Amino acid sequence: MSRPLRDQIRAALARRERKVVADSGFRRAAVLVPLYEDADGLQVLFTKRSEELPLHKGQIAFPGGGHRPDDFNLRATALRESHEEIGLRPSDVEIVGELDDTVTVTSNFVVAPFVGVIPYPYPFQVNTAEIVELIPLSLSVLSDPSRFKEELWDRGGAKTPVYSYTIGPLVIWGLTARILKQLLEAIPLHGQAAP
Repeated sequence: MSRPLRDQIRAALARRERKVVADSGFRRAAVLVPLYEDADGLQVLFTKRSEELPLHKGQIAFPGGGHRPDDFNLRATALRESHEEIGLRPSDVEIVGELDDTVTVTSNFVVAPFVGVIPYPYPFQVNTAEIVELIPLSLSVLSDPSRFKEELWDRGGAKTPVYSYTIGPLVIWGLTARILKQLLEAIPLHGQAAP
């Protein structure tokens, strides 16, 4: 990725006021939002989780997972999990910013998303016990308002917004869609705010 684009993304993320969830009732986790640039522009790398996993099976997600006591911090968690899941070495990731802590409704985690720039092409080594596919999607495709949908779901008597992005047969929803929405709002294309 070109240095000017990297600097532009870093500056855009630094302008946001990051929301932190300090509630100790949640388990802590972190994900990496991997970005790279190719001939089609800025790409976001997603994974498709195995149907054999106990949580969030079969979902489109970012690489990541639960914080361990031996992780120095949540950033280290995101990098360790990315290495374990897709073979992305921590030394090959440049963290350019963070998005808001995001709570999972079903599994009681608060997730810290770290945005990282990665080299392209890259010799990924996918852990097939956890990940069945790597899915790169262009930021320009994801920014298309026709791909975004917001619904209000009833959760415990309260209406909660649920976001999704549909690209062909792929549906990104839940926690990943909420993180993606933050990313698209922070890094608008051509000066236009995304949904």
